[in-house]
Formats: sequence, C-alpha cells, structure tokens
Amino acid sequence: MTDDAPQKTNEGWWDEPWYRVRTDRFVASFLPNADEDLDAVCNVDVEVRLTDGSRWSATVFTVAEVQRLMERWAQTGELASDRYFWCSDGLIVREPGVANMTKAISGVLDEGDFEQILQRLDDE
Repeated sequence: MTDDAPQKTNEGWWDEPWYRVRTDRFVASFLPNADEDLDAVCNVDVEVRLTDGSRWSATVFTVAEVQRLMERWAQTGELASDRYFWCSDGLIVREPGVANMTKAISGVLDEGDFEQILQRLDDE
C-alpha cells in the first residue's frame, strides 16, 4: 500500500467509552483516555470488526511510546528486563493519532498480515 492509495475512511464518532472509525473494510473501536487528543494518541487498545463479522484486538503503540515505556522501566525496575518490548497483539506505528492508526490497520490488511498481528476475539 502506498500513501497515495485512496482511503475510504469516514469520520469517526464517539460511542463512549469508544471512539469508532468506519472504513469500507472494518470498524475500528479505539479506547483512548476520555480527555486524550485523538491526534496525539500513542498507546491505545483497539477492537477491529471486519465486514465478515469477525472481531480482532490489538494494542497500538508509537515508536516513541515504546521508547518512553522502556526508559521508564529501566529507571523504575518495574519489569525484570528493560532490554526488550513484547506484546502479543502489539502493532507499532511511526506516528501518533487515531487517523494514522486506522491507516496502519488498513495497511496490515493490505499486506495480508492481519491474522499474525491482531488477536482474534471470540464471537459474541
């Protein structure tokens, strides 16, 4: 996927506590903090519902947020090791913001890596 590819992303809307974004292939339901600037979100849980009805989860981090967390862990000793970062359904993006994260999720779908990165949730 290139940055020039058209994105069929509608405006998002609040369905508290979720901020939802609909595209032609999925609805992404982000769980930011209530007072968080959506353009500055750098660490957020998201549920993605594909058009086939399947539900998937991820935690999306920016590179800068991963660096910040690892530096904090090195200072506080919060985790036994600050030498690596691991998250079972983690997706790391370069830039912050819900809009950028939505584009990254689209890119993961385009590349065919969706099932390797996101974790499938049980159907309701």
